[in-house]
Formats: sequence, C-alpha cells, structure tokens
Amino acid sequence: MKSFYSDPKYFQSVMLLLAGQRERWKKVQMNKRPLGTTGLEVSEIGFGAWQLCNSESWGGMDDRTAHRLVHEAIDGGINLFDTAPNYADTKSECILGEALESKRNRVVLVSKFGHTPEGPKVFSVNWFWQSLEASLRRLRTDYLDVLLLHNPPMEMYTGTDPLWDAMEKARVQGKIRHYGASLDFATEVEECLANTRSEVLEILFNVFHQDVRHSFAAIRAHGAGTIVKVPLDSGWLTGRFDASSRFEGIRARWSAEEIARRAELVSRIEWLVSDGSELAHKAIGYLLSYDEVSCVIPGVRTSEQLESNLAATNHRVSPTERRKLEAFWDVFTENGSKLLPW
Repeated sequence: MKSFYSDPKYFQSVMLLLAGQRERWKKVQMNKRPLGTTGLEVSEIGFGAWQLCNSESWGGMDDRTAHRLVHEAIDGGINLFDTAPNYADTKSECILGEALESKRNRVVLVSKFGHTPEGPKVFSVNWFWQSLEASLRRLRTDYLDVLLLHNPPMEMYTGTDPLWDAMEKARVQGKIRHYGASLDFATEVEECLANTRSEVLEILFNVFHQDVRHSFAAIRAHGAGTIVKVPLDSGWLTGRFDASSRFEGIRARWSAEEIARRAELVSRIEWLVSDGSELAHKAIGYLLSYDEVSCVIPGVRTSEQLESNLAATNHRVSPTERRKLEAFWDVFTENGSKLLPW
C-alpha cells in the first residue's frame, strides 16, 4: 500500500490544513479519564474507526481523508482509537497502522477478536492467535493496549472457555496489555466481570439504550474501564433524521415502523435542546455525566463531524436532565422489559 508520507506535496498540504485546525481547536480542552484500574489515561472522547474507508456501510472514504482525520483527532486531544479486523474488511486497522506508526506511544489502541473480516464470528483459540498476529501486523505495532472479544455468545461469560486463558497468555507475552469484551446488556457485563479477568468493557449505551447502566455497580466494584459504543444511536441522536428518513447499508436494518418509532422518541426529548444546544452534544454529555464511563467513541467521517465530537467534551447535562433521561428510558421500555431494537 502506498504510504501517506510518500507524496511530499500532499503531505505538505495536509500539514497546512492541520495547522489551521490546531488554531481552531485550541479552545477545546480535552478532558482525560482513567480507564478503570488499568493505569491508562484516555481522552473522554475517542475515535470510533468503523467508518474509516468503509465503502460498503458508509459510502466510501479515500485513504488521504482517513489519514487526515486521524491526525486531526490527535491534534484535538483524542488518544483512544477503537477498531476491529472486520471494520472495512481490515482497512480500518491498516489505515490506523499507517497514520499512528510514528505516534504509537501517544495513543491507546483498542482492537477486537471474534468477527472475521469475511463476516462470520469465530471464537476458537487457534483463530485467536492468527487474528491477533494479523491485527498487530496491520496496526504496525507489537502490542495492543486493549483487546476485546467482539460480542461473544452469552455462554462465554461463564469464564470456562479456553479463549480466556489464551488472552491471559497473550497478556503475559506482552502482545496485549489489557483485555475484556464488547457487549450490550447489563447481564452480560455482570457475568463477564464476575467470571473473567476482564479489565475493560465496550458497552452499548446511549439515551435510547440504557439497559447497561443497571450494571454500573458491578463496574465500580471491579474497577473496570468502559468505552461507550454507538453513543449517538447510529445518528438518531444528532437530530438529523425523522420519520421520512430511509437508509442504505447497515442502517437499512430498520423497518419503516422502527424509523417512525425512533423519530417519535427523538421528538419526546426536544426539551433537552430548548437552550439552543446541539442534540449530539447533550447526548454525549449525558453519557459523560456518569463516572463509570471512561471514554465515548462516536464515529468520524468528516472534519466537521470530528469537530462536533470534540466540542462535546465541554458539555454536560444537569443532574435534573440526567434523571429525566433515565425516567424517559424507564417509561418507554417499561423498565427495560421492552428494549428498542438496535
């Protein structure tokens, strides 16, 4: 693959662009939080790298744009980058490997295991070692700060699967520093923390998906670090969509009825932006109001989107707003008995 740095003219133009961005982002002071008890300090806004060069799901992104966004993120204070082998058919890891090669000691790299680049899930020990070595090659590093099992089946949280021993062995060898799982529900969190040596969890948590907050006591008790995925509900919590919206790619999973339902829910939290705030900022501010949250990883496709993500670090919801958002979820899910489909 042609290196980002092998084109001097392009490299120079990108450096000039970044210089301009640095001036704009001097007003943004990125806050840091401990990643549980790992000893790592992470930016409370991270970089979700699913969209990097992901043509199939997100309409395409060229390599130069991807490199520029990564460097702009670092200049904005982001130090946690989250990826996986199946993101853009391994291209996400490759791009991050190129863009971060000279900055490896400044960032926290998170990748995953379980989803193959081809799509199906495989959680065998043999595939684990192959997948880990391939991720390290693509990311141009000899270790991952965090490796997560990528939404494994519930039975794996009993801790008896040999894969957990393999991950511990990889940690002892220095190929990973910390491990855990990417998961969606409170019961998964509680089982995972009770039965494994997981130190970091990636959790599905946003205004519309709050089941996982019922596991926050367990997260506190175990000192686990948490990375919040899908913080804007795939775009719904930006206020950009309504009942007439129709989607392609990954978002095509929603039926017309489900789209109407989400649009109705968005209308029910309009009070949140009555002060003129952006919905995305308040939605992220809600997540960051919890001490149990270490880092939130919204996706990034453009510089404007990145700038909005960075600005969210300066926003919080009030205690009253937080209680209202919790009550809102409790009501429309009937206390978690009728969860909104992701």
